[in-house]
Amino acid sequence: MPRFFLLLLAVLAAPASHAGALAEALERAWARHPQAGAEAAREEVARAERELAAALTPAPAAVSLATLDDNLAGNSRGKREWEVELALPLWLPGQKAARGAEAEAALAEVAARRQALRLRLAGELRQAWWALAEARAGLEQARLRADGLRALAEDVSRRHRAGELARVDANLARGELTRAEAEALAAEVAVARAEQAWRALTGTPSPQHVPAEAAPGATRMSDAVAGEHPELLARAAAARLAGTRLQVARESRRDAPELAFRLIRDRDDDRSSYENSAGLKLTIPFSGDARVRRGDAAARAELAEADAELARARAAMELDIERARRELELAERQLALATQRAPLIAENLKLAEKAFALGESDLAALLRVRGMALADAAEAARLRVARDAAVSGLLQALGVSP
Repeated sequence: MPRFFLLLLAVLAAPASHAGALAEALERAWARHPQAGAEAAREEVARAERELAAALTPAPAAVSLATLDDNLAGNSRGKREWEVELALPLWLPGQKAARGAEAEAALAEVAARRQALRLRLAGELRQAWWALAEARAGLEQARLRADGLRALAEDVSRRHRAGELARVDANLARGELTRAEAEALAAEVAVARAEQAWRALTGTPSPQHVPAEAAPGATRMSDAVAGEHPELLARAAAARLAGTRLQVARESRRDAPELAFRLIRDRDDDRSSYENSAGLKLTIPFSGDARVRRGDAAARAELAEADAELARARAAMELDIERARRELELAERQLALATQRAPLIAENLKLAEKAFALGESDLAALLRVRGMALADAAEAARLRVARDAAVSGLLQALGVSP
């Protein structure tokens, strides 16, 4: 049996292995991702908001110092007054709880969005992963074709020198070899591009082997549909955050009231002693209807948009899962047919080579059969990669990270 068919059968029978290398590559790619640092900063913002919501006052206290005397009239021995005031903003009823809920929802939204971003990055990595595998499979097939035609060209040339074949046969074999070598060079360029794309994502050289991921089970599909998909979780977290912001807007219909503690020390003239007095001041800002409507409408618009995005994401996810599942089923059926066809192709090529060696058929017939056999072998190798890529595609649609 020809060498490339032995390799083909080995590839078709190769078992799928766990893609631990892909998980490691995802960690490296995430470390290089520009949004990874931004997500860490957003998490710090959310934690700071939670600390502010847990504080005793909605804003920091303020201290003011004032003095009053009649020195403007040139009387430095007259009235003099000093005043120190400590102003404390106060929470509105229900506002503190609303702010705390908003801060917790913001932390949850940051965590959910980080997982969704990692899943999207995993999708890019999977595409680069299987593009590399397809390019390498194409290069392997191109080299096998060139090796086979090189051996055939040498045999035809030897038989031409012995007077068994015409010069046109030698030229035809040499021409086919030249075309195959050019295709192998083009395949090398495709592999180099795929390896560069991998390095751009991970910052490391591409792996020597590209293992397949384990096919998902029914439990993973039900989990995704039930709402365990990172994209759905991120959309749901955004909707909850928008809901808490609406509640904050409703509990913050005016600026925070302010309670001030005042300490006054004064005298009437230089013959009088200083006297101390203390007091309280409560400032309650008024609320404007337009301001209330603006804040409430903006929060309601954000909530409506978040709910719509969640519904759209759920519908799109169901369609993506169905599409990926059908693509996997089709790839598996095509691969099974290619596996059944491989022995027949190998036998036909063996018979054609034997007929040419015995002089029962010409070189053109052998090249035609050989070309069909090589095309079938390349298609079978591509189908194997397509099947493994379809498994990764279904995992991606289900929201399963490597």
